[in-house]
Amino acid sequence: MTKISDKEKIDELLTRGVEEIFIERDLREKLHSGKKLRIKFGIDPTSPFIHLGRAVPLRKLKAFQDLGHKVVLIIGDYTAKIGDPSDKLEKRPMLTDKDIKNNLKKYIDQIALILDMKKVEVNYNSKWLKKMNFIQIGELLECFTVQQMSKRRNFKERLDAGTDIFMVEFLYPALQGYDSVAVKSDVEIGGFDQLFNLKAGRTVQKRYGQKEQDIMTVSMIEGTDGRKMSSSWGNIIGLTDSPEDMFGKVMSIKDELITKYFLLCTDTPMNTIEGYARDMVTGKVNPRDLKIILGKELVTMYHSKKSAEKAEANFIATFQNKEIPKDVEEAKVEKNTFLVDVLLKKKVITSKSEFRRLVDEHAITNLDNNEKISSHGALAENGTYRIGKKRFIKIEVK
Repeated sequence: MTKISDKEKIDELLTRGVEEIFIERDLREKLHSGKKLRIKFGIDPTSPFIHLGRAVPLRKLKAFQDLGHKVVLIIGDYTAKIGDPSDKLEKRPMLTDKDIKNNLKKYIDQIALILDMKKVEVNYNSKWLKKMNFIQIGELLECFTVQQMSKRRNFKERLDAGTDIFMVEFLYPALQGYDSVAVKSDVEIGGFDQLFNLKAGRTVQKRYGQKEQDIMTVSMIEGTDGRKMSSSWGNIIGLTDSPEDMFGKVMSIKDELITKYFLLCTDTPMNTIEGYARDMVTGKVNPRDLKIILGKELVTMYHSKKSAEKAEANFIATFQNKEIPKDVEEAKVEKNTFLVDVLLKKKVITSKSEFRRLVDEHAITNLDNNEKISSHGALAENGTYRIGKKRFIKIEVK
């Protein structure tokens, strides 16, 4: 086992994909002291999918875990009802208990693709938050002022634009902060859009007589369309995507994101990534070839080496040789079944909003008659459909 005080590992832990550390000197001293730290990370089950964007902080947790520290995972089954307002230009919809239960079904299984769950302390924040009475919530909210909340960047932007901010949104940072008290967190990790919430944890810990946690924010990854990776935008690469789908999505990312994906989503050594960057700038390497390396690396990580080689072969056959994959997904459906329902059931798409976007972009084609789907309410018909550039499904209507 790697020693906790391994300087090289600690240096990479504190720099690779890290946006900000608060307070860095304190955290560095703790890491070199050999003390076993409690590393907190909270994740709200607002979607059933863990994608590469959400995997970035999970991979940082793995780095802490490999150094012998205790990962404390908080599933925000309570805070998900409110919805994190971080980086949002409008209020998130409040989730029902049923929504949260459905989203949670395979959450831990997906997280286990990255973390050694036998060594992870898993908590659900409903355990302590739902027990708080009105007086206790009032005491918690005394940690913050309206002025503090109003200065938060996205809240300020909404106020300046005349967009409503709901009182319940002010409650979220306080509740997340209380999670740090409940688990006695030494360090909390989150995306850089989470900095306000993470610092709230320090404020609440101080109020409740605990030593304030250190904070580490990590970089965020863009999705297949260049925007922040988000399930609601349908631009995600999911950890449970099929090997062919995962590989195909990687091949569609923007060239300028290749090295960032290597940095945040793989264990590729830094000097190798720097070499890739130089080779792209000088034209020594075709970005497409680096995407193939990246795609194979990711499919190997979340599936297997054999699956990665097969996904590469299918991609080349389909897009270089213009062939339909030999093992294309198949579906037998009843007459008058909506196409969107078939694609969702078979996990060819992640949401109805993604389907609408693909239809609007004329990106769904029945290859048997070369007809592009133009209606959001289209019914499934016999034929092999191409969805986007890299997804296929063969439908048989009974």
